[in-house]
Amino acid sequence: MIAWADNEGGGSPMKRRLLFASAAALALALYPAPDLGAQAAPAQTSAPASSAPSAQAQPTGGSFRFSFAQVKGDKYRALSTVDEDVYVNRRFAHSSQILNRIAFETADAAEDGSSGLLRGTFETSERAQGDSAYVVTESYDSEFTRDRLGRYAIDPKYYMPVVRDVPTFPDRELSPGDSWNAPGEERHDFRRVFGIPDPYEIPIDVRYRYEGSVARKGKSLLLVSASYTIFERPGAPRAYDEAFPVQIAGYSDQKIYWDKDMGQPSAYEERFDFVFDWSDGSTVEYRGTAQSEVVESTLMDRDSLKAEVEKAVADLPNVSVAKTDEGVTISIEDIRFEADSAILTPTELAKIARIADLLKRYPDRDILVAGHTAAAGYAPGRKQLSEQRAASVAERLMALGARPPNRVRATGYGDERPIADNATEAGRARNRRVEITILEN
Repeated sequence: MIAWADNEGGGSPMKRRLLFASAAALALALYPAPDLGAQAAPAQTSAPASSAPSAQAQPTGGSFRFSFAQVKGDKYRALSTVDEDVYVNRRFAHSSQILNRIAFETADAAEDGSSGLLRGTFETSERAQGDSAYVVTESYDSEFTRDRLGRYAIDPKYYMPVVRDVPTFPDRELSPGDSWNAPGEERHDFRRVFGIPDPYEIPIDVRYRYEGSVARKGKSLLLVSASYTIFERPGAPRAYDEAFPVQIAGYSDQKIYWDKDMGQPSAYEERFDFVFDWSDGSTVEYRGTAQSEVVESTLMDRDSLKAEVEKAVADLPNVSVAKTDEGVTISIEDIRFEADSAILTPTELAKIARIADLLKRYPDRDILVAGHTAAAGYAPGRKQLSEQRAASVAERLMALGARPPNRVRATGYGDERPIADNATEAGRARNRRVEITILEN
């Protein structure tokens, strides 16, 4: 996936921060489990032997028939992280870390397990090198059918997953050392920044090899390696704002760890290097690594958790607790920052410290911090300020040990989600809030 963030002044791709959230990372992170700085060299169009992920396996173990498990009602969560360096016109531009959060359920499944309908959300967050808080950059809903061999059927309106039909298995038993090829597809979204209305669809031919059994984190898993190269020269889109890709080249090398008990992959590793040549003459290269892990967690008892949290914050002014679709939300209304800034006042710092201690009681749950403003001032400025204030609260929670950085995300909604009338001062005070959600997934 490509995500773009405007710098001051906007302008051409050369003047923007560019982020390549490894396409394979977003696709391969969807493997479910039951819910309990230098000059750049040109990108290569085939992966060198040294670029393979670090885990190795000897071709040992017996034969196995790979088949995805499909059980109606299962809920899933996976997290993938991407560490990448970005080069613009062969010169190092910046480093970024990307956190992809995928929450899905099997909405329906064939009685014989031959296919399943998956439905859920993909969320991408980024932090620049040196930052602590991940800030949400994109969120997508999706649904698609996947058969037991890994092939998708998906409506064209959905942009996620980026990589499709990976992995795909042959309908036979495989022995360690066996290899096969199968087609797949990448699908990129350039709407938001470049105004390209249609997805960029890139066919890929994936080379697979069943490596055999490996031990990983105390479990015996089956290792499948997968790799593909891309060299694509797409035509001009029917519409665009500034530029469009005229050539895309690079490679992805992956290791997929299959859990026989789950009937799913449980982890994934990747190395990638992709170069995009743009119609304005600029070249952007993304090189890095990615990994994904299935996250298992027990279902949240929202009623019990809400009661516990309400009791713990009962004496804090302007703090309320509610059950939400995402989990249990602590809302700090009329939250005070220094004027036109994201610097918390001492009174609010004391509240955040109390809430941080409370959050430590529930270490297995991720946290989402959302900023909201009243309807005053310039709309784009309100959204940016709400994001900065959410990030400020998230940074404080992490500094107090409530969660590590990869378990906290921040986002800002500006005045898009009022809870009171903006026509009154009392209403504006309520809308000026930060919400801290203890997440179900």
